[in-house]
Formats: sequence, C-alpha cells, structure tokens
Amino acid sequence: MEDLFGSAAPYYARYRPGYGPATTEHLATTLGADGRVLDLGCGPGTIAIPLARRTKAVLAVDPAREMLAEGGRLAEGVANITWLQGDSTVLRALPPFDHVVMGRSFHWMDRRSVLVDLDELLPPGGAVALVGPARQPGEPWQPDAQPWQPIERRVCEEFGLDIHSAANSFHATGEHHDDVLAASPFCGLESRVFTRSLTWDVDGLIGLQLSYSYSSPARLGDRLPAFVMALRRALLDDNPAGRWEQRLATEVLVARRPGR
Repeated sequence: MEDLFGSAAPYYARYRPGYGPATTEHLATTLGADGRVLDLGCGPGTIAIPLARRTKAVLAVDPAREMLAEGGRLAEGVANITWLQGDSTVLRALPPFDHVVMGRSFHWMDRRSVLVDLDELLPPGGAVALVGPARQPGEPWQPDAQPWQPIERRVCEEFGLDIHSAANSFHATGEHHDDVLAASPFCGLESRVFTRSLTWDVDGLIGLQLSYSYSSPARLGDRLPAFVMALRRALLDDNPAGRWEQRLATEVLVARRPGR
C-alpha cells in the first residue's frame, strides 16, 4: 500500500474532495465526544482531522509514510491526533480505542478478518463507521459515470494504465460493504447519505487522477509530464470551458453489535 499510494499523497491531500461538514457532524454526534476513535487507513487525515476537533482523541493509522506526513502537515495545531504507520494487520498492537472509522481503505482489507478482530477489540457499544461514496454512478472504475471520465479513461489506456485493476482489487468477493457487515457481529446497520455539489477545473481533474493508485506518479515514472500534458489537452479539447460539475453523494454506514 505504501508503494501504491506514497507518491500520490500530495495529490490525494490537495485534490481528493473531503466528506463535508455535515458528514463530520453526523459522525461526531453518532460516536460521541468522549470516544477515542481509530481512523484505519487514514490517508492524509481526510476524516481524522475534522473529527479530532469533535472527539476526545483520534488514532490515525496508515501504511504510507507520505500520507502520514501530509496529514501531520495539514493537522498543524490539532493536538489530539496520534499518527502511526501500519495497516489492518497491526490492530492488536494499537492502543485501546472505542470506535473505528474507515473511508475507502476498507476496500483494500480482508474485510471479514478485520471485523473479527474488531469484535474482540472494541468495547461494548463500540461502532464501526464506514464513510464513502453512496451506491450511485461516479466511481473511477465506472469510467463513463461523470462527463470527464471517458476522456480520462482513454488517456489512461493510451499510457497502459489499467483502470480496472483498482476495481478488481476492491470488491474481490463481489459483496458490498453492507452485505459483509450484515454477516458479521456488527450487523446492526444505520445509513445516512449526504449530498453536495462540486465544480472541477482542469488542474483539479488532473490532480485527482494522479491521486489514484493505478495512475499515481510512481506508476507513471518518467512518463508523468507526458501523461499530464496529454490529459490536459484531451480534457480541454472535449470541454474548452474547463469547468465540470459533479453531484457527490457520501454514505455514512454505522454498524454496531445488536444489543451492545
């Protein structure tokens, strides 16, 4: 994971859209102000930093040192975050926590094994919260969902970048997260969806593309300048105005053990 995302960290921190204040508010209210929250696969603190302002403490864990460095930089002045390098295999070695939050990182894990570990580690009342895109078109592995994505897909294919490799590594079992949770000890599910509008310019879309593992700077190597030039040209040829609109829907899925 460090190899996949390390070189993408600056682009991830700058260009990946956050989840919005309504999502943070809902998480903070649901988990409570007195809890110690583990953000597993925290990236550059997309969830950890705003949530830290609303809870007792956040333990931010990610396998990529570059992501943790970006998070530490962005969290300057936020004292109640602890940044640690690691992944889901080190859960039992972490300090105690009351709840766990995961964004897109849950896709990359052995989800059933992680939930078994969390059942042993979380106290009664502890929650597993997943934050990510609601079930709708718009994911990078659904390349025709947004108006700019067919152009990005074509340029990626010209450079031999396999957009489908990301999709295949995510849901290897074909099960959505809520199906996996429903078959786990954390089968008490609550879902909320928050929507907002985003406007992208060409620099934003290029930066967003470089934040993905399959098209990260490390994957491109010395072809990076040529890729950026080709993508910029293709996007502006398709839309000379250089502005794209997106309606973004974020789901917060909170799972608890029934009766606990």
